[in-house]
Amino acid sequence: MDLNNNQLLKTQNYIDGNWTDGVAKLAVTDPAIGKLVAEIADGSAADAEQAVAAAHAAFPAWSRKTAGERAAVLKRWYQLIVDNREDLARLLTLEQGKPLAEALGEIDYGASFIEWFAEECRRAYGQTIPTHNPGMRLSTIRQPVGVVTCITPWNFPNAMITRKAGPALAAGCTVVVKPASETPLSALALCALGEQAGLPAGTLNVVVGSDSAAIGKVLTQDPRVSKFTFTGSTPVGKLLMAQCASTVKKMSMELGGNAPFIVFDDADIDMAVNACMASKFRNAGQTCVSTNRIYVQESVHDAFVDKLAAAIEKLQAGHGLEEGTTLGPLIFRRAVDRVHGLVEEAVANGAKLRLGGDFLSNGENYYAATLLTDVDDSMRISQEEIFGPLAVVQKFREEEEVIQCANNTPFGLAAYVMSENIHRANRVVEALEYGIVACNAGVFSTTVAPFGGIKESGIGREGGVEGMAEFYETKYCCYGV
Repeated sequence: MDLNNNQLLKTQNYIDGNWTDGVAKLAVTDPAIGKLVAEIADGSAADAEQAVAAAHAAFPAWSRKTAGERAAVLKRWYQLIVDNREDLARLLTLEQGKPLAEALGEIDYGASFIEWFAEECRRAYGQTIPTHNPGMRLSTIRQPVGVVTCITPWNFPNAMITRKAGPALAAGCTVVVKPASETPLSALALCALGEQAGLPAGTLNVVVGSDSAAIGKVLTQDPRVSKFTFTGSTPVGKLLMAQCASTVKKMSMELGGNAPFIVFDDADIDMAVNACMASKFRNAGQTCVSTNRIYVQESVHDAFVDKLAAAIEKLQAGHGLEEGTTLGPLIFRRAVDRVHGLVEEAVANGAKLRLGGDFLSNGENYYAATLLTDVDDSMRISQEEIFGPLAVVQKFREEEEVIQCANNTPFGLAAYVMSENIHRANRVVEALEYGIVACNAGVFSTTVAPFGGIKESGIGREGGVEGMAEFYETKYCCYGV
């Protein structure tokens, strides 16, 4: 592999400051061409237990460091990530498939969490409470929750780790991460840079393993773990939440979505198309906040669809390292087959195929950027998260109608509204039952704002001041005087 810093390619688990072998080997392949990228140590539940023990042993010393001392280490880590961004992006593209430009964007986005939380940990303020009794003094302080375990997904293998580990470490917690087996190289590279930055042994541990169920039980049920955080599907999240209940752990869960994208007749159509493209086709549609259902007011429907089709036709499928690529592969073949099945089922039930709808010759994990119209909410394609390069459009007439349709889902992660009417925009943004609503924008994620959903899309928030609070416990202190 052609890297400027070969120390970033790690093939062992990282536990208690040591690089350790697993019970077997796990193959990491390039989803674009199916080529072996590396063989990684395949960790076990025993490795997870060892990592939890290491984090538990490291917690007292790390949590007693001042916020400034922890911040200094994290800032060195941030700078090392920035200094190695090109290599980190190349690793990410090779194991995950997204275009290199998107991978570079993810590295920058991921690094920003380390920088932000290094600064934010200095502001873990408590408060003095006016007393109810002259003989007492009342106050609160914030303290780190303890050992934090994380399970992170394959679609953003760098940023989903830094968004969790950054605030946890900044707060004084110690961390164990289980990255997705498809994309472990990004996690291990982050560990290599964290070690170089001065993170003490045991503060950050990574266990890669194919036996996700056994490792997951350790991370959710070990009584030494105080907080568990997960990004992934809602069904898996529900299972992990149930496992956490045995020891009543603090939890953050960022789960599935079914994002509506609403285009009103007063929208700037060109802007709406650009926003839709940015949301729908980033990472080949494999994002939890990707546009899932596109509702367009009937008077502008045809104009929007024509312009959206023209924009989709400009996408260039290819390997993420090839210049000009704007659409990479899906992560594995079963994802491609699922998307194709959704298309065939929708067409059989009355949807019209405007573009795409078939496999590409680039490789077995590629699927054509696809546009369907005449979709309705009774179709499975409108009820399930698509997670692929497939845009589905339907008409609506009235504002109240589309709000009802948009909210008629158990999910509530992200939604999009396109309107130049400030009064309408305010009404609709407030009426949508989602944790995040973007108005006249297709990309909204930022370090400084909270990210998370409601209903079956999760609990808790990542990023912003709220993301820092997830890793503290508030202690009420009462002093008799």
